[in-house]
Amino acid sequence: MGNYLVAMEAAWLVRDVDAIDDAIGVAVSEAGKRLNSEDMDYVEVEVGATGCPACGEPFDSAFVAAETALVGLALEMEVFNADGEEHASRIAKSEVGGALRDVPLSVVEIIEVPEDE
Repeated sequence: MGNYLVAMEAAWLVRDVDAIDDAIGVAVSEAGKRLNSEDMDYVEVEVGATGCPACGEPFDSAFVAAETALVGLALEMEVFNADGEEHASRIAKSEVGGALRDVPLSVVEIIEVPEDE
C-alpha cells in the first residue's frame, strides 16, 4: 500500500463572461464551492497551463468566444493506502468526479509520495 499525489485536469464551462480573467475566477470559485460543499477541501484547485504551440511557454488554459469560456482547471489530491497507481487514479476520479458531476475529468499525472517514517 502506498500514498500517491494524483493530478487531474477538468474542463469547466463558464457562460456570460467577456474577459479571460473573469472566466478563470468564476471557474475556480465554482469548482471550489462544489468541492467544499462535499467536505473535499483537501483537493487543490487552480487554473491549468497550456503550452504555446509556437514558443512552448505556458499560459493560462482558458478560451473565451461568444461570451462563453472553456477553462482548464488543474486539480490535485493525495490518495492514501492505494494498491498502486491505477488504484490511486480510480479513487481520485471517483472522489472528485462525484463532487463535480457532468465535468469532464482526466488524470494527467500520478506521483508516489514516500511515507514518513
